[in-house]
Amino acid sequence: MEVKENPVLIIPGVLFWDSLYGGMKEELSGYLPAGRVAVAPLSLSDWIGFPPSPERSTNRVMRVIDQSLAGLERKFPGEQVTLVAHSGGGTVAMVYLLERPFQGDRYEVGGRVGKLVTLGTPFHTSERYARLKTDFIERHLTPEFFMRHPVVSVVSNKYRGNMQGSFVEKLCYQFYRSVDGNGDTEGDGIVPAGSCFLEGAENVVVPDAEHLPTPHTRWYGTKEGVRQWIEWL
Repeated sequence: MEVKENPVLIIPGVLFWDSLYGGMKEELSGYLPAGRVAVAPLSLSDWIGFPPSPERSTNRVMRVIDQSLAGLERKFPGEQVTLVAHSGGGTVAMVYLLERPFQGDRYEVGGRVGKLVTLGTPFHTSERYARLKTDFIERHLTPEFFMRHPVVSVVSNKYRGNMQGSFVEKLCYQFYRSVDGNGDTEGDGIVPAGSCFLEGAENVVVPDAEHLPTPHTRWYGTKEGVRQWIEWL
């Protein structure tokens, strides 16, 4: 399969850190040169803060994204970077790309970034800190945005939540309900698929991927997971 060889920056999800994405980087390196794939060097403290200030996590993570893009720009001058963002990292990437002041911080993206591919990113949620981002996106997102930055929102519908079902189905029900209030739906085990549908984006549902980047799971960053969305890179 032919894949565009734009430089790629992987953005970890909320409460996840860069080393968890080494496997995804390796898998992507099977489709384009390894030196063209980077992971934003995020730590758990970037998401939590010290002292704890999760409401400022987006600002801290946007700073790391901007620094990482500057590094890729020096290595690959004039080339547009594709962002591949997992979970809540996808909404941080959207806030960054909107180029609007967010809690006092605003970044000039210019032509450095092309496409944004999100993996299990909920754009509709009732979770308190996530809504700081999703409400901001809803206020400022316009159809013109997608002309500058095409967005592909990928999510799996592998698991259905069911409060009367198996242990796994009950867990999924609780996770899905905490995101958008409806547990009786399909998703990737943590995020309901419907919450990832974004008007103006290309919304892609894949059949067999899990949300959490943990060992012994078939999550979006494994060989089997990447194969399901690599054509949209």
